[in-house]
Amino acid sequence: MNITIILSVLVDMFAFTDVLADELGGDPDAVIRQLYSHHAEALHGYVEQFCPDRASADDIVQETFIRAWRHLHQLSADDRPVRPWLLRVARNLLIDANRAARARPATVQEPAGEVGTDSGLEQILDRELVSAALHHLSPAHQTVLVETYYRGGTMAMVARELGIPHGTARSRLHYALDAMRKQLEENDVIAVS
Repeated sequence: MNITIILSVLVDMFAFTDVLADELGGDPDAVIRQLYSHHAEALHGYVEQFCPDRASADDIVQETFIRAWRHLHQLSADDRPVRPWLLRVARNLLIDANRAARARPATVQEPAGEVGTDSGLEQILDRELVSAALHHLSPAHQTVLVETYYRGGTMAMVARELGIPHGTARSRLHYALDAMRKQLEENDVIAVS
């Protein structure tokens, strides 16, 4: 059964103008319709980049929203945005599908040298999650983290470039790393359950 058809019919039945965090505690079916209407297009765009066909992408998106429906109480328990959670669940489902596909025997003869190679899907998905978590940081924390880890700057260089004391740069880096770790761990715990 095609999830796009089912959920689009449900979405057409009710028109929602905006997704608000405090509305996540309402009727579960209405909340899922609302989440679908606001996030399905972006989720499809993300998932389709890694799926071999539209049907596979639809399956991943469908399972993502099923898990959202099962975990509505967790999603409504705090004020974190829902889209990163949905992307994390989709990422985990994509990884599982990729692993399952590699574990199945190939039905078509593959050229030698390509059998068993990693597609790099996990690395791409990890980069997407780190990027999303980075955007949750304050601009000051983002800058210190990017300058230190992505551009290879030392604490002294970063502090000098930003015109802040060395101790402030170290403190911002510490809190930025802590916030990123918590963001990634929270999304992982919810997405796995």
